[in-house]
This record gives sequence, structure tokens and C-alpha cells, in this order.
Amino acid sequence: MTNYDFIIAGGGTAGCILANRLTENGKYRVLMIEAGDERQNMWISIPAGFSKLLTNPRFNWRFQTEADDNLYGRTISVPRGKGVGGSSLINGMIYVRGQPQDYDAWEAGGAQGWGFRDIEKYFRKIENYALGDASRGKNGPMYLEQVGERFPVSDAFMAAAAEDGQPLNPDYNGKEQEGFGYYQVLQKGGRRWSVVDGYLAPARRRSNLTVETRAHITRLLFEGKRCAGLVYRKNGREFTVRAGRETILCMGAIQSPQVLELSGVGRPEVLRPLGIPVLHARANVGENYIDHFATRMNWRVKNAVTLNEMSRGWRLARQVASYYAAHKGILTLGTGLVHGFVKTSPSLPAPDVQYFFVHASYANAAERILDKQPGMTIGVAQLRPESTGTIHIKSGDPYAGPAICPHFLRARVDQECLVRGMQIARRIVGQPSMQRYVDYEMSPGEDTGSFDEWLDFARRNGQTIYHPIGTCRMGADEDAVTDLRLRVQGIDGLRIVDASVMPRMVSGNTQGAVMMVAEKGADMILEDAAA
Repeated sequence: MTNYDFIIAGGGTAGCILANRLTENGKYRVLMIEAGDERQNMWISIPAGFSKLLTNPRFNWRFQTEADDNLYGRTISVPRGKGVGGSSLINGMIYVRGQPQDYDAWEAGGAQGWGFRDIEKYFRKIENYALGDASRGKNGPMYLEQVGERFPVSDAFMAAAAEDGQPLNPDYNGKEQEGFGYYQVLQKGGRRWSVVDGYLAPARRRSNLTVETRAHITRLLFEGKRCAGLVYRKNGREFTVRAGRETILCMGAIQSPQVLELSGVGRPEVLRPLGIPVLHARANVGENYIDHFATRMNWRVKNAVTLNEMSRGWRLARQVASYYAAHKGILTLGTGLVHGFVKTSPSLPAPDVQYFFVHASYANAAERILDKQPGMTIGVAQLRPESTGTIHIKSGDPYAGPAICPHFLRARVDQECLVRGMQIARRIVGQPSMQRYVDYEMSPGEDTGSFDEWLDFARRNGQTIYHPIGTCRMGADEDAVTDLRLRVQGIDGLRIVDASVMPRMVSGNTQGAVMMVAEKGADMILEDAAA
């Protein structure tokens, strides 16, 4: 048994940030525990390598949803990063703050201190973005670049958006989110810049930080209603570690509720049938699961070379040479090239749909296998879905994945928003600037016209875009799992700092919001320790 001041459970985005911030002053001994390994793969630093890692069980937990009746009984992949750095090693690197209204809605719902005026400073603290105005951070640990590659088809798509009456917006993380432009990505000099690079690498030089890898957390250790540490397994042996101050769960919206339930914290009706004694009943552990659901519309392209062709044969050899010579070319690309944040109705105060444009199309999207013929794709995602699901354990085995039940498209507003978003995407592609490049619409196909046909396409083909949140919701109310300082209500010495505490979805990719939660959470932990 080993003693520390703080134990960080999970070495992903939030965990690496806390490992840095909690060791900065040199006062505290900190242990970070991660089930995966240290990063050791050439594809991690190459942005386009995400397609290689996203299906690799060494770097991805490869969770699956339960069969969803709303999607005709389909199961859907839910990738989550595995290893030191977590999902920041395998994601598409897109950085989005979200809209100020998102955080003001958190505050209006009872999360005092989490409005945009309170959290904006943390985004600036994170960011190192040379192109932004005074509202953007310039000296933070996370380097940001605008996608540097330009292609005739992507330029034409932006011109078509303008012809459709959409604004062009070079900085969707600035004063306004609405509009079209090139994505901002977590890269430095054309290479992936993960939280390991920005936060953990400087902290690893400190003697008060210990990082334990290949260590699978099995349960939390309790003394009455105080969390005293945790138990993990490594190399077939069981180890116990104690936290003198706090144990902090940073395992994400899927695994943080899973560990709570395995430890007897959660809904009695979930725990008792599995033979797990109820230590602390919390009805909303694993509830309020929200994720972004997206469709992918595809077009066959003419009069242009797309990624489909550029990623094969002699063209690929040329791109590889370009990358290793100057860190340029298609190997610097992630999951999105051009962004679009769109209002599907003029009466809306802010965008409700996000587009991901890339001049590529997948023969198999789940396995990231590209078409052989030229194509392009627009991913269409509703920004703030109202459908909620659940994530609960289905056995007492800590190595078994939980039951992930998203209930996508259950809410009528989600159905209507997504259909309008797809219709607007088709309308933009129909503008004059795109006509030189568009051959025909492959999916859903030009025959799709009625609301029911659009919705049927979404149900049959839509996927999550890997932004799970909400399963350990924070709030001031008694039903919240965590309070506004991210402490598990009714338990001493236990805090959660990850996407699971977010009460409502933010408008865009969630990694930026997770970083903000971790930075603010670190301040709270240090303030409470000092007091």
C-alpha cells in the first residue's frame, strides 16, 4: 500500500492536465493511474494517423452501444482513447470552445460559477493560437493551427456557402461561432499536439509526480463515506493506493460512472441485481448520457483529385515525402477540413448544426476505408441534442464494458434539426460554385425528399461522433451526482473532473470543453487543499 496526497484515476485529457497543475507548486505527491500504456507508435504524431489508431485496441477501448430501437436495432461504435494521453492521441484534433450561450445555460440551470464570463479565462489559459484576436489565448500549453492545406473543392464549398447566404468566419472560437471557414486543430508545425505534449511532458520532470501505466482500476477504496483511495490490478497482482487528500476520477463519461457503480455508488436497482452492495445511493450516476449524432452525406466528385485518390499509389508516396520533408500535405489532415456552423432557422439566436466537410468519402466509415473513386463528404451533426440515454454496468466484472444506451433521435426536436441540417447541406452543394465539381449525390441520394425519407436515412446510417458527456452531472440540486466544485455529493475525498460532469452538451467538439473543466477543476482542488 502506497500513500499520496492526490490520486488521479485516468491518464487522458483531464488527467494529464491535473497531473501538471497539481504538481506545479511542489507541495503534493500525485499519482496518475492509466490502464493503457505510454504512447509508442509512429502514427500518433502524424495527424492523419488517427485513421490507423481509431480501430486499434491498444489505443481504443472500442466500446459499442447496445442495440438501439430508434436506429432499427443497430449497434454503434463508441471509441475512447486508451493510454497516456487518452482520446487526444486518436481524435480528429478539432478544437471548439462552443458558444457562450452553452455555459450561460449551465449557469441558468443552477451551475453558478460556470457561466461563460467565469470560464472564458480558462480557454485563454489553454490556447496558444497566433491567429486569434485579444479574446484568444496566445501563450497556453496547447498549440493551435488553422488547417493549412487548401484544395479547389474545399474552396468551392466555402464559395457555395457564401452564395447560399451563409457568412464566412475565420475564427469560430472568437466573438461569433456562425459561419464557414477552415477548422482550428491541435497541432504544432503540422504534427499532432496532444495533452501529453502540452501538459504531461513538462510535469514528468517533477519528482512529486508518479505515473503508473497498464494498471486497471477495479474499485474505489472507502472508509465509511470517505473515499480513501483505490484498488487496481497490474500484471496479475492487486495493488491498493491511498489518497490523503482526494481521489479524482478522470476516466470520462463512460468509465467514471462505471467505476462508481463497481464501487457501490449509484442506483440501487442497478447494483443489487449484480450482487454489488450499495455503499451510497445516487440515482443519477450513469444517467443523462448525451452524445453528438451525425450523418454523412456523400457526393461523387468530378474534375478534381480528392483524398480518395491522393491516399493511394504514387500520389500517396509523394504526400509522404512532402510530410517528412516539410510536415505539409494530406498527412496533416484530421477529421475535418472546412467547418460550418449553421442556423437551420432564421429565428434561432445561434447555430444548431455543425458541418464537417472533407474532400473524401468512405466505402466503410466505421473502419475508415476510403472509396476508390473521387468523392466528398459533409458530416452533419446537431449541436445540442435533447435525447438522453444511460450508461450502466451490466456485470461486476471491472474488465467488462458497460451497457451504453444512447437513445439517439428519440426527441422530435433532434429529428427535425438533423433533417433541416441535411437539407441545407444539399442546398449549399447545389450552388453554382460547386457545379464544376459535383457529379451526383451518392447518399442519401437525390430521390430522398420527404421528411420521413431523410429521417430514415439518418436512422439507418448515422453514427456518434464520439462526444459522450453528462453521466455524472454537476449541479446545485440534490439529484446531481457532483456539486459545483465537482465533488461527489455525500462522499468525502472524491471528485470527478471530466466530460461526465457536464450538465448539457456544448456546441461542437468536446475536447476543448474538457480541457476547460480540468483547468477550472485544478484551481478548485488547489483552493480547497489550501483552505
